Amino acid sequence: MELVGRFGEFQRIIQVLNRDGDLLIVGVPGSGRRRLIRLAARQVSAFVLEVDCIRVTDGIRFIHLLCESINHRFNSRTAVHIIDQWISQLEPGLFRRVLRPEDDTPLIKPIHDLSREQLWAAFECLLRLPQLLAETLERRVVLILQSFPHIRTWDRDRQWETLLRREIKQQTHVSYALVATIAETTILSNMDNLDVVKLGPLADDILGDWVEATLLEMGLSFADHATLIRFLEVVRGHAGDAVMLVRQLTRFMLPSTSGLKISHQCLEQVIHDLLVDISGTFESFLLLLPASQVQLLECLSLDPTDKPQSKEYIQRHGLSRGGSLQGALVGLQQKGLIYGAEYGYRVALPLFSLWIQKYLK
Repeated sequence: MELVGRFGEFQRIIQVLNRDGDLLIVGVPGSGRRRLIRLAARQVSAFVLEVDCIRVTDGIRFIHLLCESINHRFNSRTAVHIIDQWISQLEPGLFRRVLRPEDDTPLIKPIHDLSREQLWAAFECLLRLPQLLAETLERRVVLILQSFPHIRTWDRDRQWETLLRREIKQQTHVSYALVATIAETTILSNMDNLDVVKLGPLADDILGDWVEATLLEMGLSFADHATLIRFLEVVRGHAGDAVMLVRQLTRFMLPSTSGLKISHQCLEQVIHDLLVDISGTFESFLLLLPASQVQLLECLSLDPTDKPQSKEYIQRHGLSRGGSLQGALVGLQQKGLIYGAEYGYRVALPLFSLWIQKYLK
């Protein structure tokens, strides 16, 4: 299930990593952005570090999360020795070594109560540590920055972002992979040193071939072509939803020995059960959204259109005109919940859209 129709993008990412390039990978949640970069990094035998920028609330939090990733990935005796030497050569009072209680593994952590100047110095030094490790161990490093544009929520003057951009340009043994939504591409448009890989919805023929091949490996198949078409109508080119539905189908079918053909009735039952199982997640999504975005998301699910700003559509659904509607559109796109004009403003998470249709109609 690993590539899910993304072989071309996978090969392109490998090519970029092989020449020590940097990447901007954009797509909606569940499109396979992180999976592709992890698989490609494994293919080129690179160490992988990851920081989820959604979890970063300030500079010290960024440092802590990067330290955690370094601790997890670089724990061999040689790597520990390199890091110990690195700490000893820094100005005192930036980083320290502690032992993990359960197994005495040495961990790197920032010193408590860093001043503003020390915090900045610690960040600069820590960003260069992966480069040092890659050079000394003679093995490249891939640093994945998930939801990278989120750092602007706290980095108001963009000092931290500017330093990150500088290191991305300068470092030769570390490949940076910035992960964002398609709408956030414009925010990062001036980073011209990045190779952009866009993961849009998969074509039905590509996804259909993958689904049938995956099911066949497990001794399953659709009873007829119409059932396959129904599957594709439900997932609408979304790799993550397709994987989820295939897994649900195999759990439903394989305990039974009465037949290995997936009927239309069986598929509908599995879809229903899956929506029930993940209903709580979707309810939480809605509760986290502003009211204007919830209203627009419901409208686009129940009455899809490629012209949500048209006078007729606004009047039909009682939407607010002007800035409020535009703000809702931009907000949903930046969260990866809807596509933009390029894909007709369709809801980006098909199972979420189907759940809205069934339960909020």
